[in-house]
Amino acid sequence: MRWYLRSAVPVVLAALLSPPLAFAQAYPAKTVRVVIPWPPGGSNDVVGRIVMQKLGETLGQQFVIDNRPGAAGSIGSDVVAKAPADGYTLMVHSTTHVGNAHLYKKLPYDTLKDFTGVAMLVSQPGVLTVHPSLPVKSVKEFIALAKSRPGQILYSTSGNGSAPHLSMALFISMAGIDIVHVPYKGGAQQVTALVAGEAQASLATVSTVIEQIRAGKLRPLGVNSLQRVAVLPDTPPIAQSGVPGYEMSPWIGVFAPSGTPRAIVDRLHAEIGKILRMPDVTRTLSNQALEPSLASVDQFNATIRADYDKYGKLIRLAGARVE
Repeated sequence: MRWYLRSAVPVVLAALLSPPLAFAQAYPAKTVRVVIPWPPGGSNDVVGRIVMQKLGETLGQQFVIDNRPGAAGSIGSDVVAKAPADGYTLMVHSTTHVGNAHLYKKLPYDTLKDFTGVAMLVSQPGVLTVHPSLPVKSVKEFIALAKSRPGQILYSTSGNGSAPHLSMALFISMAGIDIVHVPYKGGAQQVTALVAGEAQASLATVSTVIEQIRAGKLRPLGVNSLQRVAVLPDTPPIAQSGVPGYEMSPWIGVFAPSGTPRAIVDRLHAEIGKILRMPDVTRTLSNQALEPSLASVDQFNATIRADYDKYGKLIRLAGARVE
């Protein structure tokens, strides 16, 4: 009898533990829909398509992109929040996802409760950039000039509450300067205004200004990440060149509806991690100033919660609001 009990325990445990494991191993058994709540061609779309195509090849099922743009990504996010939590609806979204919770007066979903982070894909470093006519060549010189000309320097952004806006709001607060915000209707307009001299400064994502920097039309002063960016090796982090502790590096990640089985989340994360380590993928992303991220599932979800609070404070600081 004693031998029977001892031998039965592993069998019972296997029966209890194997269903989720077997489910994850069989996943995906059909096409997976990947909602990208932005228009085609943007960084979210580009990164999502690169990774999801590889994921489909690896797992033997199609991961079909479904662009659902509008309201800074909140329309597509609502679709995912209301989808079954079975692993067959995913979302590729940026840090804007957590910012929307504070920017919009009311959303049809709960940003923290209705989603779970699957994998961080890339970080999108930004760079403090100035028009060449501005007589500064470093972050310290820019701060000194701004303090000598309070309210006279204009900075462009891609819109109220956007990552460039919030990045600059944090910089202004920590540097103790007074410069004037000029919002535009997108990243392209933001950069065009800076190149034309309508604004004198901007803190844009590197990918939107790298060509103008290479052409000598704009001057980079410092990046908003804690490490140097590969495509701008001679540009130091702002934190090391005038504003200690400054860091504001937006990211793009994969989300699933809350309640998606952890075994499926872990499998997706593991496969995405392998994809981000592929030399051709790394090279393609790096050429667009997008830095692959290898954070764990728990680290990514901790970042989501931390950035939720961080963006809330920044949006209040910037006074941005959408009714």
